[in-house]
Amino acid sequence: MNAITMEDLTVIAEKEIWGIEEYQEMLKLLAETNDAPDKFKAIAGKLEAGDEEIKGTAAVKLGIARFILCRFNEALEVLASGTDNKDRRYFQAQCYKNLRQYSKAIEELTRAKEKGCDATEINLEIAEIQALDGDLGAAGKALKKFEAKMGDTAKYHYLRGLISELGGDSDQAGEAYEKALEIDENHTATLFRLAYFHDLHGDEEEAMQLYKRCIAMPPVHANALLNLAVLYEDRGQYEMASSCLRRILATNPNHQRARLFMRDVNASKTMFFDEDQAKRLARHNAVLDIPVTDFELSVRARNCLKKMNIRTLGDLVSTTEAELLGYKNFGETSLKEIKEMLTAKGLKLGHDDEEEGAELGSKPTLRLILDGGGPDEGLMSKPIGQIDFSVRVRKTLQELQIVTLGDLVSMSEVDLLACNNFGQTSLTEVVEVLGKYDLTISEPD
Repeated sequence: MNAITMEDLTVIAEKEIWGIEEYQEMLKLLAETNDAPDKFKAIAGKLEAGDEEIKGTAAVKLGIARFILCRFNEALEVLASGTDNKDRRYFQAQCYKNLRQYSKAIEELTRAKEKGCDATEINLEIAEIQALDGDLGAAGKALKKFEAKMGDTAKYHYLRGLISELGGDSDQAGEAYEKALEIDENHTATLFRLAYFHDLHGDEEEAMQLYKRCIAMPPVHANALLNLAVLYEDRGQYEMASSCLRRILATNPNHQRARLFMRDVNASKTMFFDEDQAKRLARHNAVLDIPVTDFELSVRARNCLKKMNIRTLGDLVSTTEAELLGYKNFGETSLKEIKEMLTAKGLKLGHDDEEEGAELGSKPTLRLILDGGGPDEGLMSKPIGQIDFSVRVRKTLQELQIVTLGDLVSMSEVDLLACNNFGQTSLTEVVEVLGKYDLTISEPD
């Protein structure tokens, strides 16, 4: 295979109008070159150049380029001023999907279909979003309509696997994903979901191999790079973790999750590491990531948990008995059933996993992600012990039982100053340190 040159890519890049076909053609060429990120960044940089307001077909073209770089919010900003055609609507939908704004994604796909996008492809896209949004019944019903027509495609088996996985049927999910890759070994969505599937089930070696295959395919798959970085960091391979994060930041310097994790990885290179404690925490996190659908529960209990958006054991243990019993149709029988299930795993209701992490004395592992969501959850769970506070402030926060940044920002100035040995100097230090994370303490009630 001949190496792809900038001249080859420039043929597409210089087209005045970009749409779905140009996007697919660009991806095909980028897949054939080893330095695709650098070459595409050069193309995107030229599109960004200039001070003139970008609109019309140029805005659609730039929006697609930003989408390829996984800069979804920025893509939406420029697409909003683009020509209102099927391509603009389609890529707006893709951005919304990656940002987990599923209702907006479906609205945009419907408009893309009205403006001329292939109906079958759009309906399959909608089925995928319905599955991701938890409406597995509608997704399964939609997919069944395409079995005869699309049953031999990777897309069909990927969706079959996704619906099975989210529905708790692990065996069928794995079989469907493997079938999709038999048909198309480079099907990026399947590579990512199967890697995530193995990751959650403790098969880290297989997960890493699949993540590596996934990130070899354009567009840049930021979440695959993040998850791979987590696995590298867990193994103490900090340089490899940094390499993954640098790839994200090279295309999107403002990616907050990557920036925050890079700080943690750099800090890990010099900090003491207790391997036994880390392994215990890793096992604990793996248990918390198990879907509740993996357990034998009554239909009533399962439906109630689904409606309460409790999908994993981690979600469940952070819920109290009162919250469960306060939900309609959830009674003592269902509560007893769930408590017995948790007891078998050494867990209990209302026992937050961050608390367990603090007891183990090890820093928490970044949660695996499936989307481009914001960094709040990871940042809020950052232990105070990892923040650069003075000894006086650190001891005072310990006395107040403030364990994480989330605990700290929930405190007001009055709450902190009411504590012995906590004066204005300490308060100023806390405010300055929180400012480095773009955070502030709470306003008094």
